[in-house]
Amino acid sequence: MLGVGLLSLSSGFPSAMAQEGGLKTPATGPSTGPTSSPIATAQQQLYGASGTNGAEATSSSFQGSVVEGKSTGSVMDLSLDEAIQRGLRNNLGIILQSSAQKNAGGQRLEELQALLPTVTAAASVQVQQVNLAAFGLKFPGLNPIVGPFQVVDFRAYLSQNLVNVSALQNYIAAKHNFESAKLTAADARNLVVLTVGNAYLLCIADAARIEAVNAEMATSKVSLDQATAAHDAGTSPKLDVLRAQVDYQNEEQRLISTRNQLAKDKLALARTIGLPLDQEFRLTDQVPYAALDHVDPTAAFEQALKDRKDLAASAEKVKAARAEKTSAWASQLPVASFSGDYGDLGTTPGHSHGTYTATGQVSAPILQIAKTRGQEQVADAQYEEAKAKLADQVQQVNAEIRDSVLDIQAAEKLVDATHSNVELANEALSDAQQRFHAGVSDNLAVSQAQAQTEQANDQYISALYQHNIAKLSLARALGTAQTNYKDYLGGK
Repeated sequence: MLGVGLLSLSSGFPSAMAQEGGLKTPATGPSTGPTSSPIATAQQQLYGASGTNGAEATSSSFQGSVVEGKSTGSVMDLSLDEAIQRGLRNNLGIILQSSAQKNAGGQRLEELQALLPTVTAAASVQVQQVNLAAFGLKFPGLNPIVGPFQVVDFRAYLSQNLVNVSALQNYIAAKHNFESAKLTAADARNLVVLTVGNAYLLCIADAARIEAVNAEMATSKVSLDQATAAHDAGTSPKLDVLRAQVDYQNEEQRLISTRNQLAKDKLALARTIGLPLDQEFRLTDQVPYAALDHVDPTAAFEQALKDRKDLAASAEKVKAARAEKTSAWASQLPVASFSGDYGDLGTTPGHSHGTYTATGQVSAPILQIAKTRGQEQVADAQYEEAKAKLADQVQQVNAEIRDSVLDIQAAEKLVDATHSNVELANEALSDAQQRFHAGVSDNLAVSQAQAQTEQANDQYISALYQHNIAKLSLARALGTAQTNYKDYLGGK
């Protein structure tokens, strides 16, 4: 019966994976609670702090991957841990963010070179013939054509900025940008865990829904058999049989749709973890329902301030903007530098002598007031913008934690209420079937009770989903999704 089939859902309850533009809810059924998109919010927060260095990842990037290996031709077992590990290796968002980190590292080294000595070498062999008359040099009895003659020069050149405050601040800014890129890449791993985890749990949800629809089909078949038997016995009209047939066929349609949805969601899971799309796999993990202990939002927020890598990345961005502001101001200061060369000069390598030059120089801008003031204003605006974004991001994290806690509390109540509603709907359906079987009423009440049972099942699955996604969102909000996701899915 349906009640038995639905009760088994509590051992494999659903969630959902992040879809571009929001979270995807279970296949059908009305919404019974919070409908916000915590993963989408987390993605926006991540990319708000990710900067623009290199191949910047986007929210859609985390739905893709680079395929690893080829199809085995057989059905493979896939656990949640293995799916997450594959995602951490192959997810496109991780790969792009790693590229951004390398790009920031390269920019840091480029800025460092301005503070280091630069040494170059050159070797030349020059053959000349000079017409002295062309330079106005004419001597009676002297041939104005000199040469050809050869000059061989082997030389090394050295240049070094001795004092350059602007270049030093540019390097400091690049260094902070590199640290920000590293922290953003680390935070991206949390988002990959969240995305892959939800994709995996959505497939579990689809399987649970298929189980529920199968149970509903079994109940509809019982009602159809009852109606057919009663009609054959002449105790009920043809309308009862037709109504029961419609109910049964509706369940068949829902089963087809739900199976199709599971197949599509498994493809989406494969896309996020780099699994070949023609690779068949079965899910081996089931996530039991478990209530989460009371979470103090204030204490959780204090923890998030320490653990959220994206907050630390934004703080590095502020430091970089402050260094760039100082660099803009320092561009008007004198720059002390040294340059020199040493080499071997002569007509041939065997007839040559060492020569060198050494130059010390101090240069300072005189008339570029508008340029300096403009650079200072631009850098100051960027600094103020970075500070404002960080302040807002801190409050956004606080809001995410409090939203997740509220969603968890609401979803827990919904689970209890919808589970009770399922039991009541099953009882009402059983009573309606018994009344119809006894000939007390027609099967209209049975059809209505089946519809109520179907709705109750959908609401129950939706409530379980919302509870799960709220706990995962809390793990993301705390910055611990990668390390502690099992604690939140299983309760703690």
